[in-house]
Amino acid sequence: MRGRIIFVVLLIAIIAGFAALNWPTFITPTPLNLLFGVVEAPLGLVMLVALGAVVLAFTVYMAVWQGSILLETRRYSKELQAQRTLADQAEASRFTELRGFIQGELAQLNQRIAQSHEALRSELKQELSDSSNSLAAHLAEMDDRLQHPRALGGPR
Repeated sequence: MRGRIIFVVLLIAIIAGFAALNWPTFITPTPLNLLFGVVEAPLGLVMLVALGAVVLAFTVYMAVWQGSILLETRRYSKELQAQRTLADQAEASRFTELRGFIQGELAQLNQRIAQSHEALRSELKQELSDSSNSLAAHLAEMDDRLQHPRALGGPR
């Protein structure tokens, strides 16, 4: 962009220098045909003004064009930011949903583990109770044998 601006400024300086060097010729009146009549006017000055008008019109056109591009770029930037915000919200929502799912699964797992522990405890209690009853019965039988050897069919 900077190179183009330097080129345009250099071109305008060359035209201004050419007009300054040939100023007496530029202001010499000449008959000009305008289709509906003839006018006496300096041809160089008319052409210089026409060139200035074209340059001014081109400059205004470029400024308007660049402004519209800037506005369009801003609009696209805002749309892009809105889409990013939507994507971030959707991602956050998915993370929240995933967190809830994982917490639910962990709660179910903890509940199953607690039920398993409780079932194991009750089974161990039952086994311990059965074993202690069996042990007590064997001890009682041995005690009876030791105290009453003849009643149980032992040696006489």
